[in-house]
Amino acid sequence: MPSDRNPGHALLADAQIRSGKESLPADLCLRIHRLMVRSRAMEERMIKMSKSGEGYFWIGGPGEEAFNTCLGLQVKKGEGPAYDYLHFHYRNSAAMIAMGMPMIEGIRQMAMTVTDTHSLGRNFAGHYAKKEWNVVPVTSVIEVQYVMAPGTAHVQKRYGGDGITIVCGGDAGTAEGDFASCLIWSSRPGHELPVLIVIENNRWGISTPAESVHAEKHIIDRGKAFGIEGEVVDGNDPIASWHAIRRAMEYCRTKRRPFMLEAMVSRLYGHSSSSGALRVKDEPCCIELFEKKLLGEGVIDQETIDQIHEQARAEADEALEQAMNEPRPTAADVYRYTYAPSRVDAVYPDDYTGLPEA
Repeated sequence: MPSDRNPGHALLADAQIRSGKESLPADLCLRIHRLMVRSRAMEERMIKMSKSGEGYFWIGGPGEEAFNTCLGLQVKKGEGPAYDYLHFHYRNSAAMIAMGMPMIEGIRQMAMTVTDTHSLGRNFAGHYAKKEWNVVPVTSVIEVQYVMAPGTAHVQKRYGGDGITIVCGGDAGTAEGDFASCLIWSSRPGHELPVLIVIENNRWGISTPAESVHAEKHIIDRGKAFGIEGEVVDGNDPIASWHAIRRAMEYCRTKRRPFMLEAMVSRLYGHSSSSGALRVKDEPCCIELFEKKLLGEGVIDQETIDQIHEQARAEADEALEQAMNEPRPTAADVYRYTYAPSRVDAVYPDDYTGLPEA
């Protein structure tokens, strides 16, 4: 997997990139930028796959890379209650890339190959599941992850330590009863739970604008009735996002209480491929905004930026070429992992090594 660090910037190790009163080291900003670009390249390749017949249905998070990259880099990654549990939704691809997921894993799921380690080709793009990282299987049923999150947080509260449960969803899904259930069950007096409740607010619910649905000024205002503190952050700003996530995580880890974080983000390609996935011209692009800042600070030049984009697109193209040559599920796969244990060797030849363990 390509390095996420830019070479040739050793002299900038002590430089700081500022956004308002906050700052991050220049080398960290360059790493975040490269991850954002790689995530965007993967998503844009998947959109093309949906249009060319190499994939079927696409839904993802172009426009949300800044916030999700900063989230993924700060997760306490591992398996079990000592680490963070992640209840993602289908726009968190950049968080997975930041955590170390190879780009080809996203491409495989879009291509619905049996080598897709998240779902064996059974699920839509962006529906990740990774037991080793506590990534709870993403579902297409809107916002059910919010009512699941108190369950893993309850285990962590009993276990001790500083592991937290992170649950992410969109602004439209907060109208679901599952969201209210999360607020109730994570804030019961004397039984508060370490849940970081993230709302990635792109101001749209498929085709319904948020202002036609939400009477409150900010979604985090709903937490006030439950004694849940919260913060709103510009999710298009990686520096602001980094520090907001850091503060929210620290609060949940130390106080063992819920916290709400609302990230204001963009939706650059519409809701999904079912709505055409055309580029929305009037939405701000977090990558373009960040590149303008990095160029202005003199920590990167346009030639390097162009090279990073070119390398990311090449990585996506190579991943697609490999995935399209890998096997697809068969009818017999319907029975695999419906019940455990499941026999891999009952379906596939002994010389094929690309399958996950049974």
